[in-house]
Amino acid sequence: MASTVATAFAISAAPRRSVQAVNGFSSLKSVSISSQRRCFPSTRMQPSPMGFRVSCAAKKETVDKICRIVKKQLALSDDTVVAGHSKFSELGADSLDTVEIVMGLEEEFGICVEEQNAQNILTVQDAADLIEKLAQEKAL
Repeated sequence: MASTVATAFAISAAPRRSVQAVNGFSSLKSVSISSQRRCFPSTRMQPSPMGFRVSCAAKKETVDKICRIVKKQLALSDDTVVAGHSKFSELGADSLDTVEIVMGLEEEFGICVEEQNAQNILTVQDAADLIEKLAQEKAL
């Protein structure tokens, strides 16, 4: 006998100023999805040729580990704030520093980042999202 589990979802959206409507979605910056049984990370809706892109935030532990690696690699002082939104360039990293950070991340997380993907890493959050994606692919 089969059983059916009903799950109710609640979706909330935060308004964004100066965004034009894209395929029926207007003035949306982020969407949070939650259910009675699971919590889902906030997602961002961004205009793209196909309508919108949903991106999920990486685990806090991953972001924190990357922040420590970045601080160490760039020899930043303990009082320097490094968070998910921190851009490598704003922290004083040049292209060689960024390559060395990526190499440190590859070693720490046991992954291999292709050059094309490495060029798209601009922030700590970008790195965290890519690492989790590559770790998932590696596990499959």
